[in-house]
Amino acid sequence: MGAQAAEWPCGVLVEKNFLFAAYITSLRRESHGVPFLPSTMSDRKSDKSPSDVERASTPSDDHDSHLGVLTVEATHKVYGKYSKWFLFISLGLAAYIYSLDSTTTYNYLAFAASFFGNHSLISTIQVAQAVIIAVGKPVIAKIADVGSRGLAYVFVLIFYVVGYIVIASANNIQTIGGGIVVYAVGYTGLQLLTQIIIADITALKWRGLVSALMSMPFIINAFVGSNIAADIITGAGWRWGYGMFAILVPATLSPLIITLLWAERKARKLGIVKPRSSTKSFGHKFLSTVDKLDVVGLVLLGTAVALILLPLTLSRSARSGWKNPSIIAMLVVGIVLLPVYLLWDIKFAKHPVVPGRFLRNRSVVIAGAVGAFDFVSFYISYAYLYSFVIVVKPWPLLHATYFAQTQTVALTVFGISAGLAMRFIHRAKPLLVVGLCIRLLGCGLMIHSRGANASDAEIVWSQLLQGIGGGFAAVASQVSAQAAVPHVDVAMVTAVVLLVTEIGGAIGTTIAGAIWTAMMPDKLAEYLPFLDDATRTQLYGSIVAAAAYPRGHPVREGVILAYDDVMKILTIAATVFAVVPLALSLLMPNWYLGDQQNAADNLNLAGERVHNPDVDTNSTSEKR
Repeated sequence: MGAQAAEWPCGVLVEKNFLFAAYITSLRRESHGVPFLPSTMSDRKSDKSPSDVERASTPSDDHDSHLGVLTVEATHKVYGKYSKWFLFISLGLAAYIYSLDSTTTYNYLAFAASFFGNHSLISTIQVAQAVIIAVGKPVIAKIADVGSRGLAYVFVLIFYVVGYIVIASANNIQTIGGGIVVYAVGYTGLQLLTQIIIADITALKWRGLVSALMSMPFIINAFVGSNIAADIITGAGWRWGYGMFAILVPATLSPLIITLLWAERKARKLGIVKPRSSTKSFGHKFLSTVDKLDVVGLVLLGTAVALILLPLTLSRSARSGWKNPSIIAMLVVGIVLLPVYLLWDIKFAKHPVVPGRFLRNRSVVIAGAVGAFDFVSFYISYAYLYSFVIVVKPWPLLHATYFAQTQTVALTVFGISAGLAMRFIHRAKPLLVVGLCIRLLGCGLMIHSRGANASDAEIVWSQLLQGIGGGFAAVASQVSAQAAVPHVDVAMVTAVVLLVTEIGGAIGTTIAGAIWTAMMPDKLAEYLPFLDDATRTQLYGSIVAAAAYPRGHPVREGVILAYDDVMKILTIAATVFAVVPLALSLLMPNWYLGDQQNAADNLNLAGERVHNPDVDTNSTSEKR
């Protein structure tokens, strides 16, 4: 729910989030607050017998397939008081840079696209980005499982830096799109890995709170980041805005990477975790890794989704529109590849992208479906919202940038509130249902508040309500999915749920782009018949050109009316889609959130069997 990711977004922490993002994204973050850790995480000398350690370090399945999980469990035995504090401080730095990135670079894309006269291609770029963010998550999760958490961070850091260098040096919109696709691998990896590490080191009853606390930098950066973005846009320019993160990201992630690699190396030196088998040849190891990552399945899925969605946003700008052979070919190939992907994963893949056990897990399926439909709803209304405000509202650029962060702040504050509530009520489902009800109310309010003459308070409240509901729902949905699987599956189930969720975001962005490109040129012609085609094309392609005319000028007022009509359709569609996740949430199991790492087995954070009657009783009843 925002670049949740949504990542996930009911807002922007994701990712998008995504943060939401992503969650916007997205809101799936972590925390550095040691006082919030459960008793099983307190610093202590290991008093386990050798047999206990052996049992904890040896799963029933392939050792190499879960070496990353075994290493994480082993590092609990090597962290001391100071090294654990350093880990949480490093996580805090990673969360801060992710937050600063999300709250600033989102604003640059509209101006970068307008610089090249291609503002309408924003949705196309975002669809490509969403597809990479989606299919990249399982790959990164597999690297974290098969290799280690520290190695996975190094992998995503490389993509992060290279992507931003490409964007900052771009000479056309195509290069910007390519840079964003590369950067998206790093962005989604940073989002996912911090979620995975929090799941590694917190018990269920604390996880929602610790995860939400890790998003606290968004409260600060909603204002700091907005000022930075506004100053860069009006001063140094969008290229510097992107380029500075090629320096900041390595500087802030280095302490975390060093801490993780140190702990992993120390655990191996002490023999707490078995080393990887070294008897196999390089070629065999390479093919085995490709097999475990299911590269074929990911390529088939990503290509199919991209080829189906991209033509919907490109049809208006392509020569001859839907009659263009390339557009038709993309759709046909994409539709054909979907059943090919399903056949591959069901019949041939030894380690499919979505394991069959996940499809039989009600919590996982519902969490993925709730996230997907919520992302569809969110991105339909959000894809062009910043551009809409720039053109329609007589606000200074800084105030418009503040507005773009409204959902982010609400998501953060109420995500923390949801996590705190989960700590005491030991349940996530009630918060999920209530959150999605509030989010639906916010979507409905947008139908009226999107008007150019609507009060500022009304349009801000539409975003606040979506952020409040999204904060509750994002944390509750993620914890519910992670509670339903054993520790060895936590990384992959988190990735799979976000994979499905991000595909929903791509669909939502595609719908927004298709509506925008289909309606906006006609609406501009309807309200600005006195302008020539070249001028209307310029207004369609650049928010800077549209906002150059003062309020009251016939051209500016005509553009506002056109934006108003298109946003009406977008907000109605978003509200309709927001009903679906609310209905699905009623089917979510109401897991008891206790002291275990998950509710599917009875293991503590170090992977050792513990006795907890409350969790035993409740998790068993939930499975029934």
